[in-house]
Order: sequence, then structure tokens, then C-alpha cells
Amino acid sequence: MTNYRPALAPEVQHTDDVLLRAISRGDLAALGQLYDRHARSMWMAAERTLGSQSDAGDIVHAVFLKLPKIALSYDGRADARAWLAGIVVRVALRQRRGLGRFVKMLSRLTSIPSERSATPEAVASVRQELDRFQTALDALSPKKRAVFVLIELEGLTTDEASRALGIPPGTIRTRLHHARQELHDSVMRGREA
Repeated sequence: MTNYRPALAPEVQHTDDVLLRAISRGDLAALGQLYDRHARSMWMAAERTLGSQSDAGDIVHAVFLKLPKIALSYDGRADARAWLAGIVVRVALRQRRGLGRFVKMLSRLTSIPSERSATPEAVASVRQELDRFQTALDALSPKKRAVFVLIELEGLTTDEASRALGIPPGTIRTRLHHARQELHDSVMRGREA
């Protein structure tokens, strides 16, 4: 096992541009420096975008974990704060849209009203429905589950899912139809039990 040695001297304060170029080459010390410099403001941007603290940390970590792959797309300004904030906000918005799609899809499949009061009984009821849904989702075949997740939870179109999975659009539609039906039936059986 070889010892990891950063390409940049860690004790020197480099510009964000220099750090991002080093990150694109796999320099984890540069990633750490950039994280230390910007994580707090990125966390605040994610929190403001989502309207809550709950997922802000996950968003920020996901963005920084992506940096080695996207660092070369940086435009070269000395300060990457605005660029990073744009990425964080886009990821946060995508997550919010995904959650909205999930709630709508779940209410279609299980007849749960989208708007519920925040009583303890309502929270417990929704939690039970989510557990039933997760059990039903886990029971789908991997092929049906993949199509369902890409279209219903990730928001891809039929054509995008077709390209992503390398199967014809007709097959996507068929698997999605069967996945929806199986999920609905399974959740309804779970309610009756």
C-alpha cells in the first residue's frame, strides 16, 4: 500500500481554481481545503432552498463527493462560492421535486390524501403507509423496480429511462404499468391485513 501524498502543499492557502484543478486529479487534501472553506455557506444555501435543516447536510456532502467528476467544468474564477452554490441549489431543488413526485405517486397508489394534518395519528398513519409502500417496492422484481424508480421517483421520461436502461420505450411502459399495479395491489393487501 502506498502512502497518499497531496499534490498541493496543505499548509498553503490556494485559490479555489487551483484547488478544483487538483481535485479533478484526485487530490483529497485539496477537496478537504475547499470543503472547509465553503461547506458552511453551502449548507446554508441548501437549508434555505429546502426550507429545512433536515437534508441540507446530505445535499452538501453529495455535492462535494461529486466534485472530482465535475471539477473540470469550473470556469476558473478565483472564488468558487457562486459556482458551488448553484450546484447545491440545483441538487436541493431536484431532491425537493423528487420528494413531491414521491408523495403524489404514493397518494395515487394508496389513496392517501396529499394534505394531512400534523396530528400524531396522521403521522402514524402516513408512516404505516410508507412502510407498506417500501415493503411493496422491495418485493418488485429488479427490472420493474428500476423502471419505477427512474420514472416515478427520479422524474425521467420514458425515453430517458429507455436510454438509461438500454431497453425499448415499449418495454419501459409495460414494466411501469405492471410495477404500478403490483404496488397498488400490495399496498391495498397490506391495509387489509
